[in-house]
Amino acid sequence: MTHLQIDQRSLAMAKAVVERIDRDPERAGLKKAKAACERWFHSDPTPAIGEWMAILERSWDEIRQVLLDESEEGQGLRQSTPFCGVLTPQERWNIYRAFHEEN
Repeated sequence: MTHLQIDQRSLAMAKAVVERIDRDPERAGLKKAKAACERWFHSDPTPAIGEWMAILERSWDEIRQVLLDESEEGQGLRQSTPFCGVLTPQERWNIYRAFHEEN
């Protein structure tokens, strides 16, 4: 896969995460991401994780915009996303499979 295809797949995953969190009034996926980010930061306080910790303090609408941002900055942030536990393994594999079949 090319870098562009990987970025497009990451954006598709982010869109699926956003859909899941949008449908959930409790925003459980957002809570999972915050917990993951805190765990990661305590074990390895990298700048990317610190950046996500700050982002996760914003409103859901702002976080949503960051996740769906198609700029170079958005692409970079999606490379270290703390939303890894929001989708089921089956949902993730469906996205991976769809991108594999296209190429």
